[in-house]
Amino acid sequence: MYEFQTIYESLGEAKIKALVHHFYLKVAKSPELLALYPEELEPAEERLFLFLQQVFGGPQTYSEQRGHPMLKKRHFQWKIDGNLRNSWLNCMFAAMDKVEMDQNTKEAMMKYFVQVANHMVNQ
Repeated sequence: MYEFQTIYESLGEAKIKALVHHFYLKVAKSPELLALYPEELEPAEERLFLFLQQVFGGPQTYSEQRGHPMLKKRHFQWKIDGNLRNSWLNCMFAAMDKVEMDQNTKEAMMKYFVQVANHMVNQ
């Protein structure tokens, strides 16, 4: 990834979609995370894909469809402690290992995910 290249430009839509798919395969095997989803995982998978596509420099489809992300507000209904944060990060990092990407992109994404996961903790 070059200095002015976005993560979206580095990975492309297909790899972001693959990342999200691998993430939800891990969520499906994580009882503590799976309990947060009253619905099938596919709608959540699509929402996360659109969100990551946008946040990493791609199309603004998420905001066009759902408005401002308001991550903290959208997640406040769940009790998120350090253990749940770690479970989420473990699933995401395992998913990242399934998608080919350069090290700079991976490090930038990991930094973002850790910051966001820490921000979501409310317990």
